[in-house]
Amino acid sequence: MASVVEQFATNFDLSAFKKADDLKKRLWFTLLALLVFRFGTYLPLPGIDAEIMQAIASKQSTGILGIFDKFSGGALGRMTIFALGIMPYISSSIIVQLLTAVSPQLEALKKEGEAGRKKINQYTRYGTVFLATVQAWGIAIALESLAEQPVIDPGFLFRFSAVVTLAGGTLFLMWLGEQITQRGIGNGVSLIIFAGIVAGMPHAIASTLELGRQGTLKPLLIFGVVLMLALALTFIVFMERAQRRIYIQYPKRQVGMKIYGGQSSHLPMKINTSGVIPPIFASSLLLLPVTIANFGASYSPDSFLAKISSYVGPGQPLYYAFFIALIVFFAFFYTAVVFNPTETAENLKKNGAIVPGYRPGLNTAEHLDYVLTRLTVIGAFYLVIICTVPEYFITRHSLPFYLGGTSLLIVVSVSIDTVAQVQAHLLAHQYEGLIRKSRLKDK
Repeated sequence: MASVVEQFATNFDLSAFKKADDLKKRLWFTLLALLVFRFGTYLPLPGIDAEIMQAIASKQSTGILGIFDKFSGGALGRMTIFALGIMPYISSSIIVQLLTAVSPQLEALKKEGEAGRKKINQYTRYGTVFLATVQAWGIAIALESLAEQPVIDPGFLFRFSAVVTLAGGTLFLMWLGEQITQRGIGNGVSLIIFAGIVAGMPHAIASTLELGRQGTLKPLLIFGVVLMLALALTFIVFMERAQRRIYIQYPKRQVGMKIYGGQSSHLPMKINTSGVIPPIFASSLLLLPVTIANFGASYSPDSFLAKISSYVGPGQPLYYAFFIALIVFFAFFYTAVVFNPTETAENLKKNGAIVPGYRPGLNTAEHLDYVLTRLTVIGAFYLVIICTVPEYFITRHSLPFYLGGTSLLIVVSVSIDTVAQVQAHLLAHQYEGLIRKSRLKDK
């Protein structure tokens, strides 16, 4: 335990942090950007009756709207300019990445380096505009169709202003996320989702305690929830840090009178290589059709959409089946995107490194693929357990959705990645200081 504390103190050296001016600027920029996002979640959509919309949101807070509202930081429930959140951008990224895996042209763009990446990002932005426009139009039509009539003056003018406002809000969040990634501490889109979830957690905790005070929730149940959260947090941290290390040997080689190589190292392979992407992607794809069906059910309880909403709503077997299937699919898909065994084996071969017991090239690639597949199976199973078991208890006991497994996974994973980014900037600053000192000594 003492060694862990010493390592923590070393990584967060306050003296080094005070001197890291660039890191402080990045942190301030990130905080200001997230404050702008939170401010936008309270700017109402023009033409909406806020009181009626709040009543509608409170009725469906335990339904699919409550889950979607969580990722938008409460903006959907309040029907603000950021009601669509960042989800259209995530959906567009999913589609482009899927097309990259099957399209030779996009695959060739991906291999072109920075120029190809910019082109693919451009296609992702175009897809975001299209999806945001379609979803905004769908929300405008659904709002006009609700029996509670939250729209003050229905008509084409409201629909046009709603589409422009909602799509513009999503595009602004997309731009804001890119700015956080470039000028902040990285992970811009993940940090926006993280900020929305964290902002709602105090209210969720307070409402849970209030239910306990009123006697709606038994103290033993609240204690069980707290214990489950503690165990889930510990399990998430352990799994996110866990990795399989592939032993690598660099053979000795003689150049002139000197002998180089002969060193050993390891190739770290995370158990959950895909990170938090699978549950976010799964939620993004699952929530869109379910939300449309849910709005349709509110308009006409006896319609076909109402039947779909009852079958695939939270807590229903079909909802969990689709959610689990999408998590598993994206766990394998995104792992294949992030880690390519063939390219890794070729890079090891070029550098003269070998995995003991396997020939360089094809045999090494097959071994890496064998290990990666089994790690991904464990990682997908871990994601399914974390994202579904807490959600089951939450739905069964009508607890706040902010305490769900997906929320905890996003919060913990983004926190770990953010801390790693801060440590990387601190190390870079320390290395720059050492280089300056060495240059001064040489002069």
